[in-house]
Amino acid sequence: MRPLARRPLLLAGLAAPLLARAQDAEFPSRPVRIIIPFPAGGAADILTRTLVDQLRPVWKQTVVVENLPGAGGNIGAQAAARAEPDGHTLFASPPGPLVINRFLYRQLPFDPTRFVPIMVMAKVPNVVAAGPKLAARNVAELVAEARRRPGEITFASQGNGSTSHLTGAMFEALTGTRLIHVPYRGEAPALVDVVAGQVDVMFGNLTAAMPQYRGDRLRLLAVTDAQRASVIPEVPTAAEAGVANFISAAWFALAAPPGTPAELAARISAQAATALRAPALRARYAELGAEPGGQPPEATAAFFAEEAERWSNVIRFAQVTLD
Repeated sequence: MRPLARRPLLLAGLAAPLLARAQDAEFPSRPVRIIIPFPAGGAADILTRTLVDQLRPVWKQTVVVENLPGAGGNIGAQAAARAEPDGHTLFASPPGPLVINRFLYRQLPFDPTRFVPIMVMAKVPNVVAAGPKLAARNVAELVAEARRRPGEITFASQGNGSTSHLTGAMFEALTGTRLIHVPYRGEAPALVDVVAGQVDVMFGNLTAAMPQYRGDRLRLLAVTDAQRASVIPEVPTAAEAGVANFISAAWFALAAPPGTPAELAARISAQAATALRAPALRARYAELGAEPGGQPPEATAAFFAEEAERWSNVIRFAQVTLD
């Protein structure tokens, strides 16, 4: 009789994983919310919405993209970290909140290491973008002008501790120059002021700068990559322009709230990877100078670790700290 007495417990034990699998099979069972920790109009926003256009028919659910900017991306990251770990809230972010901010801030309202990696959507080289009032027409002239007028030339960034801020700090360290950092709440508003001549230069990503460059409202002095970008082959690399070892690229990743099951993260990753292979998406990404990603969660986690080490070294070298 003892085996019979245990039978309800055995059935209950079997029911739990069966129920979990049933719930997973139904994903998404309601609208999906994707939080972007920067304003609309920047690269994180454009690339994410392009991917979402391909995911909507796959998921057959409403997908709401919500921009929650502020505090170097920490406000949006905090909201995502507190969401239910059921896949219906995702986080689309550049490196800052996921791998950089923990080396910049004394304390964060979330633990970035507990986000569940899903995939890298895209990688984009950064560019040296100049406004209309800057006299320099190439990087060599920018270096010369910055050395002639130390502490006078301004550079905009997506925010304190962002990749554009750190790329500017890297430029200063490599060239022995001193610029004035002007942080914004995202790339789009920063570019507006660069185009208007309110700020001299920006070390931003190619995706956001491309429309302004194509419209002859912004000059690109260099690409901070090892090779020229195929979408703008006329723009030299930083090394070709006279600044060796000046390499910096932005990337944009999908992550899930802490506690999200690995199986669900893998499923979302596979769906997003399929969406990244859509011809319409790849054509749009190519227009923006973005290279599609698509690696699985395990490879994404390893990439996050590598990037955390790389940017932490830049932060220590440049002695950048934030409160």
